[in-house]
Amino acid sequence: MNEPLSLKMRPKKIIDVIGQQHLIGENKIIYNLVKNKKIFSMIFYGKPGIGKTTIATAIVEELGVRYRMLNATINNKKDFDTVIEEAKMYHGMVILMDEIHRLNKDKQDLLLPYLENGLITLIGMTTSNPYHKINPAIRSRCQIFELKELTTEDIIFGLRKACTNENLPNIKIADEAVEYIANLSGGDMRSAYNLLEMSYYSTNDQLINIDVVKSINNKPVFFYDKKEDGYYDVISAFQKSIRGSDVNAALYYLGRLLVAEDLDIIYRRMTVIAYEDIGLANPNIGPRVDACINACERLGLPEARIPLAVMVIDLALSPKSNSGESAINAVIRDIESGHTGNVPNHIKTNSLDYKYPHNYPHAFVKQQYLPDKIRNRKYYIPKETSKYERELKKVYEALEKMFK
Repeated sequence: MNEPLSLKMRPKKIIDVIGQQHLIGENKIIYNLVKNKKIFSMIFYGKPGIGKTTIATAIVEELGVRYRMLNATINNKKDFDTVIEEAKMYHGMVILMDEIHRLNKDKQDLLLPYLENGLITLIGMTTSNPYHKINPAIRSRCQIFELKELTTEDIIFGLRKACTNENLPNIKIADEAVEYIANLSGGDMRSAYNLLEMSYYSTNDQLINIDVVKSINNKPVFFYDKKEDGYYDVISAFQKSIRGSDVNAALYYLGRLLVAEDLDIIYRRMTVIAYEDIGLANPNIGPRVDACINACERLGLPEARIPLAVMVIDLALSPKSNSGESAINAVIRDIESGHTGNVPNHIKTNSLDYKYPHNYPHAFVKQQYLPDKIRNRKYYIPKETSKYERELKKVYEALEKMFK
């Protein structure tokens, strides 16, 4: 089997892992766990190619414990059963599980009792935020660690380490080619190794210059340029520019995302902006965003750039209101802090005392809906940034007077 360079470069010891010093540096948590020969169930999350699986394998290799690799998507329930039986035979097993956020209920139910009694120690890896994507039952049994993005210097260090006769015999590579590969990788060490290896084998003299790399991959660098702007920084700047009504900045960051062909994140950001930042100031904007997304899906790139530009201009110059988000956040804060109460009897299911508003003039009748403990609580605070919400405010205040 032709083992890829990225696997050849995978370290066997924590000390040889590149980056993630907040976890594996001297006297940091993972460093000390390995030093004390102790392992717990944990989840590593972060971008692709930044060391999640590398750290997990380095831990078990250095500790010399029995382990098996599983993928939550690829491996079926029978594979999980086999590993559990093996764990019983050897009185314990570490499972390294990729894509743990995709673990379905059947597999979770199978693992949970063995996580609970310590027969299985789980190290999960995911690119998704585990606080949103991983089942709470699994999450509560694991410590969660976020891995940070690798810097361009980290990638360059890894590439130079790979450029040896042992890995790539007789390789000759220009400094500018190393830097170009590092920039193209977008902080993904695996991607950098793969591009280096392909560049090496695509020549007849093992000489890699920047032209060789460009002949394989000449995609411009947008997320990791000389200023090292990160992927999430560009997304953040896109939303904040629209929120701040700077249409030119919004279009610029749209362009950055378009050239990277990341339509999915554009769609998601525009949708959340429509409701988080604009909301009741322009309630028709949400359906218009959906219509724009549908048009883009039919058109594809490069034509999709046109409806996206139109929509981003509309979003940036629209009046803004976050009253909806503020209202629901206030509700959730109350609930989480115990400011709640019982549903009033007259609006419980099948109550005979309920007054049906449509039986009264203007479809309104005075009655209490909030629990007694919070009956005077006000969550919605209207904004006056648009005519529409000013009209809502008038209705809201009129109803308040009627309730008093």
